[in-house]
Amino acid sequence: MSEEKNKIEKGVLYLVATPIGNLSDISERALKTLAECDFIAAEDTRNTALLLHHFGIRRELVSYHEHNKKQRGEELCARLLAGESCALVTDAGMPAVSDPGEDIVRLAAARGIRVSVVPGACAAVSALALSALSTGRFAFEGFLSAVRSERKKRLAEIAHERRTLIFYEAPHKLRGTLADLFAVFGDRKISLCRELTKKNEEILRTTLAGAVALYENEEPRGEYVLVLEGAEEATGESYREPVDEALLSLSPEEHVRHYEETGLARMDAIKAAARDRGMTKSELYKMLHA
Repeated sequence: MSEEKNKIEKGVLYLVATPIGNLSDISERALKTLAECDFIAAEDTRNTALLLHHFGIRRELVSYHEHNKKQRGEELCARLLAGESCALVTDAGMPAVSDPGEDIVRLAAARGIRVSVVPGACAAVSALALSALSTGRFAFEGFLSAVRSERKKRLAEIAHERRTLIFYEAPHKLRGTLADLFAVFGDRKISLCRELTKKNEEILRTTLAGAVALYENEEPRGEYVLVLEGAEEATGESYREPVDEALLSLSPEEHVRHYEETGLARMDAIKAAARDRGMTKSELYKMLHA
């Protein structure tokens, strides 16, 4: 008799990707793993219960999320070391990516527990493929801080990053995030991917200035993945460390005026402010004269 295909093994933690919207995207292997593991650890047991019910799967559900991950992680590892198998899922997509599952994977690895992946849908990679921006090199930033000062500090740190950047954002925070992206990065190309794989899926390919203007009058709806063009290659200028947070909070005109007040000529002030913001001088000049 041939060995069973995709046999569920004891003492293994399975990272099971679940659909990010369209239930038809779940894989045959994911369904088998969910149906045959001894128990399932879920970010939100209510959401996962609905998924399991849809596919007629009945298994023990255990909550594992940001607020209980320390204690629950130890409990899960104890069960795995005792020989049980566990499927870890997040609300949607790949667990352990921008997700508290990262901690249980690290803990399991430290305890010598085997971890296996059942791959599937990932919002970040799906949005990148749809973005029409460069996909050869990219950096995933996940969710930015809800605290504006911390968010802008992080953006300043990556202002010179030349790889395509990927962010997750909730609708109620979208306007503030777009405003901060524009203030720090200038008017780069951006793709806003909304409600991926769902009925109302929408891909908006525009610029940061265009996105800011659009959502001044339009209410953001659904979960977003933002795919942002990377910085242009430096043209002979040396790298400059992230600037003071106070400068990045200024309007473009105020930023230029700050440098003029230090004695720089107008065009030199524009050049300095553009470098702070990760823009070219011509991009900032156009903004100032729009």
